[in-house]
Amino acid sequence: MALSRSMRTCLHSGRLAALAILVSGGIVLQILACALYNNWWPMLTVLMYLILPMPLIFFLGSDSPSIMSNENDGWVNFTKFLTGASIVGSIAIPSILKHAGVIGWGALTMELSSFAVFGLAIVWFLQMNSEDEYSAF
Repeated sequence: MALSRSMRTCLHSGRLAALAILVSGGIVLQILACALYNNWWPMLTVLMYLILPMPLIFFLGSDSPSIMSNENDGWVNFTKFLTGASIVGSIAIPSILKHAGVIGWGALTMELSSFAVFGLAIVWFLQMNSEDEYSAF
């Protein structure tokens, strides 16, 4: 049974709204990790979150059809490197701050929860983008 066009549009809009709420929740967790403990050092993680969309921008200059390809394209390799560095930095910065005694367990937990929420949002966005209706490229 096929859904009508208006019903599909409504469902896609709902998924997009849920994605926006998920990203907003990650931002709130990030800010709360700093504000609740009156320590703004965990905001260093935001630098990694700012670097995270850069690989997609660099990948646009590639001739490869997929970021998961095995070709030796320089842009694809640079994209994979930046993505890996950003992911490792997003986990390492709060962990190092906790190890140094700068932040407490609560702030570390909120920071890592924020990372998990952002990661889920990115995976969900990539899944939505692979569908025909959302394909922007």
